[in-house]
Amino acid sequence: MPERPHALLTLDLERALRWAASCHQGQYRRGCEAPYVEHVLGVALILDRLGFAESVVIAGLLHDVVEDTGATLDEVERRFGADVAETVGHCSEIKLDAGGRKRPWGDRKRDHLEALRRATVEARAVVLADKLHNLMSIELDLREGRAVWPTFHAGRSEVLAYYRATIDQLGTGDPRVETLAVACREAIAMIETFESTNSSS
Repeated sequence: MPERPHALLTLDLERALRWAASCHQGQYRRGCEAPYVEHVLGVALILDRLGFAESVVIAGLLHDVVEDTGATLDEVERRFGADVAETVGHCSEIKLDAGGRKRPWGDRKRDHLEALRRATVEARAVVLADKLHNLMSIELDLREGRAVWPTFHAGRSEVLAYYRATIDQLGTGDPRVETLAVACREAIAMIETFESTNSSS
């Protein structure tokens, strides 16, 4: 196949876009009518704007396919290679226990955060980009009058405490992840400022 020296979109990236859309078909964002693929596109866009390699952008597109769809890590590796699969693996929580029951929210988040201590810079960037997009979505939903916090499996204070712990743990050691950490903290501040200003409304 001839090379595309000035390619603005590669076939691998197009394959990842299509597969992400297919895997998440029928899923929607928490509390609104946006198709879930909007989230993974947002994560990938953040990573691309920070200058990460295409493999990391692809991992951003696919970061939830193992956790939230029927896709497996083996399938990710077969389609997109070991580097993408490794990053997606770091991004995936273990949601079910040995009996197939959904694990408690706090246990899942604690164990995932512990596992991320061994994560690569690339995986930490994808996780932080995921958190940044989620926080931006929360702020937009609040500004548009949606009841955000009841849609979570934990209370508001627990959710924000988990986000802060994740940012603190992952947001050092590389200028790009440090930029993500700053943006995440700013997003939390914007949420809190908006809620404080509108608490009497």
